[in-house]
Amino acid sequence: MPLTQRQIFRRRRIVVFSAVAVAFSLTFYLPLTLLAPLDAISANVVPVAEPEVAVPEITLPGYGVSAIGALDRPGVLAQAGSAEAVPIASITKIITSLVVLDAKPLAADEAGPTITFGQTDVDYYYDQLAQYGSVAPVYTGQQLSQRDVLTVVLLPSANNYAQSLAHWAFGSEEAFVAAAAAWLDSKGLADTTLTEASGIQETNRSTAADLTEIARLAIENPVIAQIVSSSTAEIPGIGTVSNSNKLLGIDGVDGIKTGTLDEGWSCLLFSADVSVGDTVITLVGAVVGGPDHPTINAAIQELIADATAGYSEVTLASVDEEFAEYDTPWGDEASAISESTVSAVVWGEDEISMSVNVPTVRTADAGESAGTVEFRVGDETFSVPLVLSGEIDDPGPWWRLTNPAAMF
Repeated sequence: MPLTQRQIFRRRRIVVFSAVAVAFSLTFYLPLTLLAPLDAISANVVPVAEPEVAVPEITLPGYGVSAIGALDRPGVLAQAGSAEAVPIASITKIITSLVVLDAKPLAADEAGPTITFGQTDVDYYYDQLAQYGSVAPVYTGQQLSQRDVLTVVLLPSANNYAQSLAHWAFGSEEAFVAAAAAWLDSKGLADTTLTEASGIQETNRSTAADLTEIARLAIENPVIAQIVSSSTAEIPGIGTVSNSNKLLGIDGVDGIKTGTLDEGWSCLLFSADVSVGDTVITLVGAVVGGPDHPTINAAIQELIADATAGYSEVTLASVDEEFAEYDTPWGDEASAISESTVSAVVWGEDEISMSVNVPTVRTADAGESAGTVEFRVGDETFSVPLVLSGEIDDPGPWWRLTNPAAMF
């Protein structure tokens, strides 16, 4: 039976539209879906538990003034006693040495210029002897290097040698006192006062906080640090001199200076190197105004132990630890993982914060860079590279053709 005109027209229309559809597919749809760029895939940050740190519990002496700090952070970790300045006895000699070395610097192993002693130095000897101060022998015409004089000042704590050193460097005690005031001001040590070079006078005063900073300055000076860490030294014409610091070599103590004013006022400016994991922390501080040296030595040992326990070595990121994940619409999955293990030494009161910075991706290979995770520990920043745990591949022709909405 022959087709009607209507049927012929309908069939022709189907053929035309089919041809148009095929032509459209070949010309537009297939290229657009197969060649269109993929949308960038954002990562989802994975929640990570914060590291647990120790809570510091530092026992400070109930007498005098005391403080403890560390070279890796400003200020003090803990302190006790009056905030007012108190007599510092022979801790004065550390300031005297720092002021002299500021004016007459020495390299770490340098002996320095020769100092020739005269009648003024002999007079210092007898003046100190009359006040029952600590002295070392001296005679007119005696010659010692600057370093040897510093050693006699800092190890056996000879008052007369401190005066001689200051006189040699500045010409008079008045000039030294003025130079010391200027030096203290330049270091921001507003609560410290020196009226003479040896420490025999109670008018030489400082606070626990200032003394902790002075301890930092002393241990960071290579000449002073080397001298105060020595138990003995040989001085030409004098013989063997011994360090007055009986805590030296115990619990990591490597300095710095004892002090005594009459009975019942014992002092120690101290430094100690302690290990926290694989990191060495240098603790510094002072106990001033204790009843005797054995008592304050025991207190300082407890301070060092407590401060050490207040530090922790925490793992910020472990190798292959996941910090973000990528999940594509076509089913590929990969994580942004830590490339290495990173640890940090943390003081118990340090705030730890974390920021994950990951890029968007389209396709990527396993092991490719995936941003960073940054940890803020106190004032220090640790940046840990992240890499992709797996491949994010192109979804392929079938997914592209069957998911046009995702492509356009």
